[in-house]
Amino acid sequence: MVYWGLVSQYSLCRCSAKSLMSVTHGYLTWEWAAGIRGFSYPLIFAALYKILHLFTYDAVQLLIWLPRVMQALLAALADIKLYSLIRSLEDTDTAKWTYLCQLCSWFTWYCCTRTLSNTMETTLTTLALYYYPLPGSKTHSSTKYLTLVALAVICRPTAMIVWFPLLLCHFWQDNNKLKLITHRCLPIGVLTVGISILIDCMFYGKWTVVQYNFLKLNVLHNVAEFYGSHPWHWYLTQGFLVVIGPHLPLFIYGCTLASKRYRILLITVGWTVMVYSLLAHKEFRFIYPVLPFCMVFCGIALVNLKTWRRPAACVLLVSNLVLALYTGLLHQRGPLDVMSHLQNLCDHNNSINRTPPAVLFLMPCHSTPFYSHVHCPMKMRFLECPPDLTGDESYKDEAERFFDDPHHWLMTSFPYKSMLPTHLVFFDVLQQEIVAFLDENTFVKSTEIFHTHFPEGRVGNNILVYQRH
Repeated sequence: MVYWGLVSQYSLCRCSAKSLMSVTHGYLTWEWAAGIRGFSYPLIFAALYKILHLFTYDAVQLLIWLPRVMQALLAALADIKLYSLIRSLEDTDTAKWTYLCQLCSWFTWYCCTRTLSNTMETTLTTLALYYYPLPGSKTHSSTKYLTLVALAVICRPTAMIVWFPLLLCHFWQDNNKLKLITHRCLPIGVLTVGISILIDCMFYGKWTVVQYNFLKLNVLHNVAEFYGSHPWHWYLTQGFLVVIGPHLPLFIYGCTLASKRYRILLITVGWTVMVYSLLAHKEFRFIYPVLPFCMVFCGIALVNLKTWRRPAACVLLVSNLVLALYTGLLHQRGPLDVMSHLQNLCDHNNSINRTPPAVLFLMPCHSTPFYSHVHCPMKMRFLECPPDLTGDESYKDEAERFFDDPHHWLMTSFPYKSMLPTHLVFFDVLQQEIVAFLDENTFVKSTEIFHTHFPEGRVGNNILVYQRH
């Protein structure tokens, strides 16, 4: 969502409850104020948007879908490169089964079209692997793979975690280490990082080194822990198991069969999981870049199953298909549907005799794609949750203060009815806590949208939209 705040070309709005009706549309999160997000990656989508605008094809659906299509095409190219790599190292049969494993992965289906920096990091990592000097590789190109690695780091600095053991292995095995550093690593690194810094300085309007800021806040100051922490073993007991999904038995079996040339890939998977395990804040998508590495071992396992490979492949396909369809089409789809519903309110802005819509999201922060799916100057705001960067131990973000006492927060934030929004959006678990406020201010439920079969905490089964009459 942070990236969409830029690519939608909206202005930064710092809105409060008292200024809901007067702010301009658009939102950039605290990460941009702190300078830990780079402009290089979202600039790609901004360029697509500008082209659509110049040709007057900037319809809402194109603005929503074109970035996904572009991301999907890049992911498809990465899949083909993975197939080509294995074909150059093994026989065609092994390459085909590896390709099947990659295409079957439910988590790849779930993430590969999303405009997350993790998705681009994974795509660039897979493309770079094609040119990486694995023993026996016929597609090796130090310049190409180092350039793609540098782009991955610019897109998301954590890409260096994945590539550290691979780069170290390449350096160790190279016969001319000095030339590798002076003729490849330094020129490529200086050029790509320099261009990235130049772009960031232009858009930030000041000297900004995003990679340094990212490292300082997320690692040295551990700001990410503000958004939740997990035990050290979470990736081992849950995260990695979920990401690899039904491929797990094949991956384990493939690890016992793979030749020594793939040992560095296995080390990279273990290293990445270990490093991320040391960080308090953990998410499934963080280890997405090593998933294509795992598919190599899964493909080797399928080939060696011989007569059982086709039944195993069918089970793999069906099980992943069920997971992909459910998570992609049903599970937690409420935010997309509710934004599609709110997009219809844009027509109200063209009406002279009606009050322009103003929407308040009473949900955990960043629950919806926000303005990236509503391309009109409709006033919207959500409960913010920036971390405390001052070291105040008593600090509570706006979302936390709201959920401590929802009714009190609403009454104090909107003491006069003229300040009220026209629409409230919240999960059904909140309904009973604010029902008195809804009745008192004549809010009536206009829409109920399914969200998930597995409600948890502040997230309910359905999303409710209330309109003020």
